[in-house]
Amino acid sequence: MTSANPSPGFAKNPAKQITIEPYKGTVKVYAGDQQIASSSNVLLLTEPPYPAAYYIPFADIDFSRLEKTDHSTHCPYKGDASYWSIPAAGDAGKNALWGYKQPFDETAEIKDHGAFYPDRVRIVAEAG
Repeated sequence: MTSANPSPGFAKNPAKQITIEPYKGTVKVYAGDQQIASSSNVLLLTEPPYPAAYYIPFADIDFSRLEKTDHSTHCPYKGDASYWSIPAAGDAGKNALWGYKQPFDETAEIKDHGAFYPDRVRIVAEAG
C-alpha cells in the first residue's frame, strides 16, 4: 500500500524514532490563572533528543483564549505546524501552541491536536 502523504524525513532517515502513545492521565494547561486546556485524551509524543510533548485534542483547548498567528514551521517528520498565541499572557504567550492540521502519514495521530511550549504556559500532568 502506498502512502498518501509520506514523510520525507523518514524516507531519508528511516532510523529516526518518534513514538506517539496515549497519556494515561489528565493534562491541564494554564496561562497565569486562566485554564486554557484540560483533557484526559492526550497523546504523548517522544522524539529524542527533544523533551516529550503532550498533544491535546483541539476539542479540549479553549481557542477563545487564543489567537491564530502567521508563524509556521516545517518538520520533515511531522509536516507543517500552525501556531496560536495567548494574548492575555503578553510576550510570554507568543506562539505558545502549535499543531499540525495535515501531518505526514507516519504521525497522523497528532492531527487536530496541539502542544504547548512548557516555558510559555504551566502544564499540569496528573498520571491516572
